[in-house]
Amino acid sequence: MRLTSELISSSLSYLNPLKERELDLRGHRIPHIENLGVAGPQDAIDFTDNDIQVLGNFPLSPRIRTLLFARNRVSVIQPAVVTAIPNLRNLVLAQNQLAELSDLDVLGRWGRLTHLVLLDNPVTKKENYRYWIIWRCPSVRFLDYQKVKDAEREKAKELFGTTEEPTELASKIMGVKSNTFDPSSGNGSTTTTSSKISRLKLTDKERKKLQDMIKKASSLEEIIRLEKALNEGRLPPGIMLDDAMEE
Repeated sequence: MRLTSELISSSLSYLNPLKERELDLRGHRIPHIENLGVAGPQDAIDFTDNDIQVLGNFPLSPRIRTLLFARNRVSVIQPAVVTAIPNLRNLVLAQNQLAELSDLDVLGRWGRLTHLVLLDNPVTKKENYRYWIIWRCPSVRFLDYQKVKDAEREKAKELFGTTEEPTELASKIMGVKSNTFDPSSGNGSTTTTSSKISRLKLTDKERKKLQDMIKKASSLEEIIRLEKALNEGRLPPGIMLDDAMEE
């Protein structure tokens, strides 16, 4: 279901236990964020139980302090979201698809972020995951519902050095990025999509055309259309049409 102006206007907005004005957008299978400009002033937005892949595309929202994104498919956090929501303090991203430690570096740009939840993301299984977050996000005081201890901060500094002089380990981690779709960068290739391509019986020409279509995708809608075709085991229409024209 698209996040339309009508859906936003008809959704419940109420005072949560923290006395924040919260907009409830749970459980609509929303694929991406749009039209939030009509939401009006909100302190918190609950996007739990949707299908959102990219955390971004927010209008300027200096009032927002809490975002709830548990049980989505977030694999990309757009850097621009930090500017759009400069006063974020609480962020829940449990049960998403964040995969690499360096993909989380953008979180450190939220200078007021104090409570962060990343449980049940693939990245949490990485070695030194907790120390990396503590090092890159010095404002975070509670990570995955556990208080950050001074001893952990010292250990993180020992492992990774300083921002000005990172250790060899820190530099190595910074160089590893997920191959995931980010509309802001124009990259459309994902590991999941590549595996689906490999399962289709394609000629070399068809495979190359499909890969080119994915690389040139300029919007999340286009990626979703391509993934739908791959999930159904069929070629996107453009490939077949191009073949017919060439013949």
